[in-house]
Order: sequence, then structure tokens, then C-alpha cells
Amino acid sequence: MHINDFDYNLPPELIAQKPTDKRDDSRLLVVHRDSGDIEHKHFYNIIEYLKAGDCLVLNNSKVLPARLFGRKKETGAKVEFLLIKRLDGDIWETMVRPGKRLKPGDVVDFSMDEITGKFQATVIDYGEEGTRHVKFEYDGLFLERLEELGSMPLPPYIERASEEEDKERYQTVYCKEEGSVAAPTAGLHFTDKLLEEVQKKGVKLAYVTLHVGIGTFRPVKCETIEEHKMHFEEYEVSEESTRIINETKASGGRIISVGTTSCRTIESAAVQNEPDLSAKYKVKSGHGNTGIFIYPGYEFKIVDCLITNFHLPKSTLLMLISALYNRERILEVYETAVEEKYRFFSYGDAMLIL
Repeated sequence: MHINDFDYNLPPELIAQKPTDKRDDSRLLVVHRDSGDIEHKHFYNIIEYLKAGDCLVLNNSKVLPARLFGRKKETGAKVEFLLIKRLDGDIWETMVRPGKRLKPGDVVDFSMDEITGKFQATVIDYGEEGTRHVKFEYDGLFLERLEELGSMPLPPYIERASEEEDKERYQTVYCKEEGSVAAPTAGLHFTDKLLEEVQKKGVKLAYVTLHVGIGTFRPVKCETIEEHKMHFEEYEVSEESTRIINETKASGGRIISVGTTSCRTIESAAVQNEPDLSAKYKVKSGHGNTGIFIYPGYEFKIVDCLITNFHLPKSTLLMLISALYNRERILEVYETAVEEKYRFFSYGDAMLIL
């Protein structure tokens, strides 16, 4: 398939720059795959479409305040870091800007003053695609210093600096495991109260972890999408979540993935079931790395329905939801969302594909 098969026209003013005042006040576009019908609701209405015996799968990864601004020690030149992932101990793979200024041996200081203590990084090697491997030296605890000095890594289409509010709103209310450099954005719409109502209705919650990596920021550069290679991301599915998901499948309940990251996690963890059991596939617990690329033609093994935000043109995420429904129909749905002035991308509105 050609990359242009996943293009659509999006007026820039529809790209959300701020979150809604209340998480679940965002709008919700409901797509019924069986009939092709579309409904326009608010996210708090999602409870109407969930049934007792269903299971919501949520990614509990927590976003690191992974953007750091510092100065090169020798010259005082301004440098920006975006932490991608921890390689070993205090060694991280990092995007740097401007990249040409940093070579192995260079030291960047992020400390605000002498009172706050040392927080610096030494470039030790070159990484892939212009990244650097750096080793941090610091006083105190690394994550506490990062929380103090770092800012949230808002995506480039949010054309403003990160603010204090983003440290709360660019996280899900159920985030737990530190490690992402971008939010699993479909989950941003849930409140604690809404999750309580979901459970009262008899819907189970299963938490998985996939740390969202740098692939989120990188476009598909191949004209033929089958040639695209995804970056690998770490995931983990606990024994408890495995039990909940597999019991739901076995009893005929729906697995409703909250976001594409949850979807990619449980599809990566899927294994063939025993031939005589009702469910053809089950989820296997454990830790792994996935580079799964889901596009039209993919056979979903675990996921039945999906809650998702609206995605960038020509993106792997748009390809994923096109695989779940239908490419032509998804693009028609996106045209409707544009006409109805839905808000797009990370801080935007949501879609439920039933």
C-alpha cells in the first residue's frame, strides 16, 4: 500500500494546543462497524457503550519529564535533550538539538545554580539516527532531579512551551510505571470517577505497560508502507492482567483497548490457544520488546474494539485503526470529524470504534 493512501486534509486550527477543562468533557465520535453509523457524544457517555463482562485494557506507563535544557560546559552554548530510553543505569539514549554541537566527551550542565546540586551529562557515544548515548552525573535521586529540572515532552505539533499544568494533564490518572516519552493519549480522557462507574457496570480493568518511545515522533518515510520498520518498545503484561483478559475472551466478553499502545501490547503478547477452546488466541504474561506494525490486512487476535484519539496523516497509528475497521471508511470518518470541528491529536477528542 502507498503512504498517500493514508493521507487526509487537516486544518491546522483543529490541532488541540491545550487539554479540555475536564478530562471527560472532550467529545467522542462513536463508530459502529456493523452498520457504518456514526454518533457524536462526549467522552463521559462512553459508559453507555460498555457492557458487563467487557474488559478495558489500559496502558499504565508514566511519562517522564524527559525534555531538558542545558548549556555545553566548554562554550555555554544552549542545548536541548530529549531522553528516549534508559540503556543501562545512568546511561540514556537521547535526542539532542542542535545535534552537530555534541560529540563524545562533551559535557552538558542542567543545574540551575550551585544550590540545587549537580545534574550534568557526558556524551559517551553516537546512537542511531543522530541520537547520543550520554551518562548522567547528579546529586540526589535521578527521577527526583528530572522531575525538578525536566519538562514534559509535548509533541512538536503542540506549538507552545510545556507548562506546569502539563505535568498533570499529559499523564493518565492511572499512570504508574515510569518510562514513556509520550503519553498514551486515549487514556487522558478517563477520570477516577468514570473508571469507578465503569467497574460498577461490571466491566473489568486490565493494566498493561508499554513505554512509548521515539517512534511516536518519527514519520513513515517509505512510499510503500510494508517497507516501514517500527522502533522496538518495551512492554509488560502481568499475570493478573493476563488472567482477566483471557477469562474475558473465554466467556465471550469484548476486549476494548484504550489506545493504540495497549492494542499493540496485547497483540504482541498473543499466542495460539488450545485447539478445543472457544478463543483461538490468548495473551501470554511477561516482559518483551515489540516492533509490531499493524496495517490493513492484519488479523487482530485479541482486540475487539478500540478507544483512540485522532491521528496524524500518513502515520502508523492511522494505519492501525484502518486495519481494525476499513481504510476508506476511516478516512470518511476523519472527513466527518474535520467537518464537525473535532479537536485532533494528543490533547484532542476521542473516537470509539465498536
